Amino acid sequence: MSKSFIEQVHYIRIPVRNLELSAQWYRDILRFQLLNITEDMAIIKVNEGPFLLILVSTTDETFAHFTINNENEFIIGFTSPNLHEFHQHLVKNRVNVEDIQEDNGHLYFYFYDLSGNKLQAHW
Repeated sequence: MSKSFIEQVHYIRIPVRNLELSAQWYRDILRFQLLNITEDMAIIKVNEGPFLLILVSTTDETFAHFTINNENEFIIGFTSPNLHEFHQHLVKNRVNVEDIQEDNGHLYFYFYDLSGNKLQAHW
């Protein structure tokens, strides 16, 4: 098989309804680095890697997740070696977060950003 022309995923765009509040939420709650914010978008750096989240301002009722059998399914899954501590941090900060679940030794939970985008954390 030939080597792919694609090296890596560089960024994912996430629709948000209040850009300034959402950028602050990703910075303060998820502790990501806010690199830049303009009128239309905010660039968020995820730790030291090359991966970015781009928050895109919209007034549309749209989300960065999809449905299967009318159930929301996440698109973005974050790893967290301190999953229980992270979960408690989200609860303490009144984030819409579901209980930690276990599947064959794999722990995970779902949570939602300010715009209702469904996200996952796992370890």
